[in-house]
Amino acid sequence: MPGQSWQPASRTQKRHFNGEYTVTSRDSRTSRPGTLDPLGPLRDPLEPGCDVFLTGTVFLDIIFTGLDSAPVRGTESWARGMGSSPGGVANMATALARLGLRTSLAAAFGDDHYGEYCWDALEQGEGIDLSMSRTVPGWHSPVTVSMAYEGERTMVSHGHEAPPPAGPGPFPWCPPRTRAAVASLSAGRREDWIGEAARRGSRVFADVGWDDTGRWDLGALADLEHCEAFLPNAGEAMRYTRTDCPRAAARALAEKVPVAVVTMGSEGSYAVDSRTGETAEVPAIAVEALDPTGAGDVYVAGFVTGSLAGWPLADRLAFAGLTAALSVQEFGGSLSAPGWSEVAHWWRTAPEELRGRYAFLDALVPPGAVPCYRRRAVPTIGFRSPA
Repeated sequence: MPGQSWQPASRTQKRHFNGEYTVTSRDSRTSRPGTLDPLGPLRDPLEPGCDVFLTGTVFLDIIFTGLDSAPVRGTESWARGMGSSPGGVANMATALARLGLRTSLAAAFGDDHYGEYCWDALEQGEGIDLSMSRTVPGWHSPVTVSMAYEGERTMVSHGHEAPPPAGPGPFPWCPPRTRAAVASLSAGRREDWIGEAARRGSRVFADVGWDDTGRWDLGALADLEHCEAFLPNAGEAMRYTRTDCPRAAARALAEKVPVAVVTMGSEGSYAVDSRTGETAEVPAIAVEALDPTGAGDVYVAGFVTGSLAGWPLADRLAFAGLTAALSVQEFGGSLSAPGWSEVAHWWRTAPEELRGRYAFLDALVPPGAVPCYRRRAVPTIGFRSPA
């Protein structure tokens, strides 16, 4: 694009959107086929080239797990586990791609080993389209250190905002035509690309971060008007709606957006579709959590997948909750995201009391599906020779 400083597409193997893809992992040195396509029955030759577009900041995440408690001032704490993986918006992008959605990410990458690792892990390792992404000369990758303990996490981050590309207009100035876009809303800030994506026919799914101003003004979320679905957690939803119940908060949000989904942690999630009047509530799946990093992103990815596939509201909540539950049993954010092989394995061994609620998986999970190699977070960003 004229005036833009884009990373050349030849840096790594380009993914081809032809219903199936092959990617090569530097870790395994082998090619492996693409995952199950949940939108297969809906595809036609005139559809968009990708399913989901998103943009944001990619971090290198360093995660410490197995801490018995929070670090104590003036002491040294030893963690029993550690992992490294792409983080930030990479959590969502990876979760979407592992569920079979053709994912396009526009992001800046640092001109350093961290940036190179994140780029390769996302494009080669996960098959994410990075043709709208760019490497910024002289800019170092943002880093987050996450410490998981007592079912929670504490994070410390460092980084600088990437300089904008040369030339007029915001980045990205022209999002591709897609089935959906995923956005993170910010109070008092309008992102031009969100409205443009909606005008191009994308269904916009959004979450929101913590409001550091403390105002919790729903009217300040200007881009909410472009969204089909809004997925805050219970604390955020109740603050924005001035309610004291997550379900009441969801009903209030449904007056502003077609579909409101409120996640309630160990209680599960509750949703309202204001277009049909339908409501649904699905309890969470009890698991032993190793690391909650990125679980919210995985939940949104599961809900987006079910929405694009046209599933009933309750099934979308159930699938999103399942994918989030599977993710917290692995290290890291992006590389903890499950794919269809993990979903298939869970379904084959699911407790009897859950088989009725998740019976819709019978039509989705291929019989006899075998586990496949999937990158997981490891204590370094790469070895000089195959492990």
